[in-house]
Amino acid sequence: MLIQDTRAIVSGGASGLGLAVAELVVAAGGKVALFDVNDQAGVAAVHRLGAAASFHKVDVTAESAVTAAVAAATTAMGRLNLAVSCAGVGWPKRMVGKEGTMPGDFFRKVIEINLIGTLLLCKEAAAAMQQNTPNAAGERGALVMTASVAAFDGQIGQVAYAASKGGVVGMTLPMARELASCGIRVVTIAPGLFMTPMLAALPEEARDSLGKQVPFPPRLGQPSEYAQLVGQIVENPMLNGETIRLDGAIRMAPR
Repeated sequence: MLIQDTRAIVSGGASGLGLAVAELVVAAGGKVALFDVNDQAGVAAVHRLGAAASFHKVDVTAESAVTAAVAAATTAMGRLNLAVSCAGVGWPKRMVGKEGTMPGDFFRKVIEINLIGTLLLCKEAAAAMQQNTPNAAGERGALVMTASVAAFDGQIGQVAYAASKGGVVGMTLPMARELASCGIRVVTIAPGLFMTPMLAALPEEARDSLGKQVPFPPRLGQPSEYAQLVGQIVENPMLNGETIRLDGAIRMAPR
């Protein structure tokens, strides 16, 4: 599968890692539908990307909305052969903090957005991809999910976040096995410290300090580097059922 032939849906596509993927797809000659809850950022992104992009205001935790948006985007683009799940939250909270214990609803909400939201997009995208005519290699499409190094090196205050991202890692192989007979591949990327909007809001000194924790290169990752890996996953048919750490060899400290 070639990146220029992709008809993609990217959740969390209005900013950060998701927007970088959209830019890669459009620059290569493909088409992309951006799913995001931030309609202002989504409209601005599509204005910049041009006619090859569309925006759909979607809450990834709302199953009926995801189903309808996947159907609409697939119809508008003619087909769907790539779905990249980047929507997520990184809210920190200790199990037992100064304000008391972590509310169960907080944990549920993080799981709902990061894990269940990923599943809802992937299942609908996979159903749409099954309708594709396979290419010469038998491929119908690819699903790319976003985990985090926190799935392996969760820090203090990341119980909910690490659990949600660990769940994404855990889905990868069984999902790939289930969809193999359809010619649909599944790969997860586990980014380390990247220049996302959340980190970009920090003071420059704080960003530099975080970047120096990365063994090599000693800096924050760029969203374009995440997008580059998505492109490589799309074009390499042997990448399947695996979680790839994209982290400059960092192993997160406890805090």
